[in-house]
Amino acid sequence: MRVFVAGGTGVLGRRLVPQLVARGHQVTATTTSAAKLDLLVRLGADGVVMDGLDAASVGEAVAGARPEAIVHQMTAISMTHAGKPDIKHPDRWFAATNRLRTEGTDHLLAAAQATGVSHFVAQGYASWNGIREGGWVKTEEDPLDLLEGTAAQVGMEAIRHVEDSVLKAGGAVLRYGAFYGPGAIDDQVELVRKRQYPLVGRAGGYSSWVHLDDAASATVLAVEQKVQGVFNIVDDEPAPASEWLPHLAACAGAKPPRRVPTWLARLLAGEQAVVMMTQGRAFSNAKARAELGWEPRYPSWRQGFKEELA
Repeated sequence: MRVFVAGGTGVLGRRLVPQLVARGHQVTATTTSAAKLDLLVRLGADGVVMDGLDAASVGEAVAGARPEAIVHQMTAISMTHAGKPDIKHPDRWFAATNRLRTEGTDHLLAAAQATGVSHFVAQGYASWNGIREGGWVKTEEDPLDLLEGTAAQVGMEAIRHVEDSVLKAGGAVLRYGAFYGPGAIDDQVELVRKRQYPLVGRAGGYSSWVHLDDAASATVLAVEQKVQGVFNIVDDEPAPASEWLPHLAACAGAKPPRRVPTWLARLLAGEQAVVMMTQGRAFSNAKARAELGWEPRYPSWRQGFKEELA
């Protein structure tokens, strides 16, 4: 089918486009920079420059591509767009991404409606941000944590906007775990090697991870099967911070991470970092396995980190 990938040069877009092409789909993919059009051509797509925050730009790009499916992968998290990572102030660090998840989603959905696009798949997020009640592993039926009253709330509400808007339009939202793979965690690995990424308190919080290639393969299945609803796209093994961070350090050839008390982490890194490390809730991939027939190539971050950093 004809597939329109908004955000084709992001870390996931660069893995997704070739997989779609390999399955025989005709792909139009977007970038914000004309300098990256050649990259999209090398990946096998027709490239187009688009500003996801400009309704006219989005409408023109979608109309020109005449797609049967739209995949929303627009973010602006890279240092080029967002500057140096600032986990203490996620409202600032993710400001452009939050707009792409609100205004950008609305523009794409409007373009889909105007051009009669029959299917829409959007990027969600499900790593450590499950509701902090009950068990440590959440399903698609469990609400996400809005972190109300913290600097992270605006970003969490933007993710909820994606889900509410896309589901109302009859599309699918893929709640991806924390990405790792080519270009995804280079900044984190650098901090780990400098011993600037500490464990917080007892580090009992959980996260879920997913390799970029596995996230891409799940997305291909969601496009081809024209599924609706929410799907957690995470690996098989929820990851306690007390285990995944030391393992990442070992795979990166770094010394074990330092440990800091919760009060100090809250002061230095903010509430989001403390919640992630001490209270985070991970996610189950049972629905994606059962309904999409998805099988991750990297079933555990233990194997994946080792292979990526070998």
